[in-house]
Amino acid sequence: MTTFTTTIHQFADAGDKTGWTYIEIPADIAQALFPGNKKAFRVKGKLDHFAISSVAVMPMGDGSFIMAINAAMRKGIGKRRGAMLKVSLEKDDRPQEIVPELLECLADDPEALAHFRSLAPSHQRYFSKWVDDAKTEPTKVKRLALCLSALSRHMGYSAMIREQQGKKG
Repeated sequence: MTTFTTTIHQFADAGDKTGWTYIEIPADIAQALFPGNKKAFRVKGKLDHFAISSVAVMPMGDGSFIMAINAAMRKGIGKRRGAMLKVSLEKDDRPQEIVPELLECLADDPEALAHFRSLAPSHQRYFSKWVDDAKTEPTKVKRLALCLSALSRHMGYSAMIREQQGKKG
């Protein structure tokens, strides 16, 4: 486990990352976590005393990485932009699970399943996490239907979300 102290940052105007809260992981620490790696990977550990797992860290191009601090993490640590944070991380090698309900539904549509399987594992997990994050059963059912519709039309997760946002406006 690699431990360090860092400052919580927030992107101002950075395209699709605008408003994101994040921490920086310096190149030397990233190399200690995953030697020789230059691509995104997942970590587990603690932010102060708040346990995290399966959290993506993303390369910044200069050898350093960033890790987004989502709302649940911010609530768990009780801190915001500018605060100091004690971070303990290690690489998380556990395979990412796909929610069974999504796989069951995809089994009934071979074309949608084939498109889903053609996606990068990280993109498969976007669909799965979105379904799994539904707070109510009706929301989960609606999200499953939207995923199946999008996948049967060979759409990716981002395109599906943009399409849904376009229907709201």
